[in-house]
Amino acid sequence: MTEDHLDIKTPEYVAIQFQIAGLGSRAAAFIIDQALLMIINILAIVILFFVMDGMETSPFFLTESTFPIAVVVIGLFVLNWGYFFFFEFFSGGRTLGKRMVGIRVIQENGHSITLLSSFIRNLVRLIDSLPTAYFLGIIMIFFHPKHKRLGDLVAGTIVVHERKAKKKKKLTPIEKEINLRGLTENDLELDDWTLKSFTAKDWKLVSTYASRFHQLPVEERNQLTKQIADLLLTKKGIEVAGKTDTDLENTLLVLYLVLKDEWEFEL
Repeated sequence: MTEDHLDIKTPEYVAIQFQIAGLGSRAAAFIIDQALLMIINILAIVILFFVMDGMETSPFFLTESTFPIAVVVIGLFVLNWGYFFFFEFFSGGRTLGKRMVGIRVIQENGHSITLLSSFIRNLVRLIDSLPTAYFLGIIMIFFHPKHKRLGDLVAGTIVVHERKAKKKKKLTPIEKEINLRGLTENDLELDDWTLKSFTAKDWKLVSTYASRFHQLPVEERNQLTKQIADLLLTKKGIEVAGKTDTDLENTLLVLYLVLKDEWEFEL
């Protein structure tokens, strides 16, 4: 089955794409959540057993022996139902299982799940679990084009994969140097005719200069800077006279930025 996607347009007309979570990822998250709840349920029953065992030897509690049972039963019901409701609303649509798998519940319009939607979604969970083992919910998720169970349809929600933040591209040494000097493309004004007059050979010369910038001793770098400046900048009508070595370096580095946009992906 191919990956399904949901495209949402914000009021600012910005398109956001989500990958819809399928049956496999949702089942994995549900199994994790149920395993956690099962552990808590077993611990509660074990504690109840010891409490009841102690109460049998105490005449004071003989008339109220069913009270702890009622408390545990009600508590476990609230826990097992409220777990999903609480985490999905207060934890950004993610239970512990969903967080581990990397999925979350959101509104169909892309907004975070609301209190009412979370309540309705998890109330209908009781129907999705019929007749047993979430059979109805599994069938709905498998056949629905957006992998929705009945609770999602009623509440207007959808389960999607977390949108991973794009990793920032690691800066090269020359890019770090350019940033350190505070240089931008706007520092060198070139008209269209001058920009188009630079050839692939010129770009290769500038890019080679930039790649070797940190490898050369200062004295050799200053000589190379003057040679390239005389060869390229003067020919293009860019003022060179009276500029210091640092000024010429800055001009060539900015030229590198400008030509990079023009030539890097064309060669």
